[in-house]
Amino acid sequence: AIDAAEGRLDVLVHNAGILETGVDGPAALRSFDVNAVGMVRVTEAALPLLRRSHEPTVVTVSSSMGSFWAVTNPERPESAMPLALYAASKAAATMLTLQYAKAHPDITFTALEPGTTATDMTAAFGIGRPVEESARVVVGVATRSGVRPSGTLQDENGELPW
Repeated sequence: AIDAAEGRLDVLVHNAGILETGVDGPAALRSFDVNAVGMVRVTEAALPLLRRSHEPTVVTVSSSMGSFWAVTNPERPESAMPLALYAASKAAATMLTLQYAKAHPDITFTALEPGTTATDMTAAFGIGRPVEESARVVVGVATRSGVRPSGTLQDENGELPW
């Protein structure tokens, strides 16, 4: 449908995510399937259309929970959150983003921490800012011009260590 309507894809945003609170085999499979493997499926399907764009961009909505730096830093809130499968699957999504950036240097691939967002997934924790605020961060990264870092984990302030 995109091919027939536009002939190319300028921006792809991966924004799927689930949060499993338990740690077992079935939960791990679900977490990795949605949070990491799903982005591979969609990226592979979209690559031909992205290659036709003048400035192709792929943004993976990841998480600072997938950053070793953040979850091991006692000054960061991530260090106190026991969300093993979410953290591991988002670390995988960030690494896949980096690997895609290396394999396709003509396409900008960015993993993005959009900020803790008030969604159904975070409702149990009572945390997060309005969806519209995080959406502005995603759109800003996806549509920025000029120097566009690829293969990095970013938040709204720039590159995050991971």
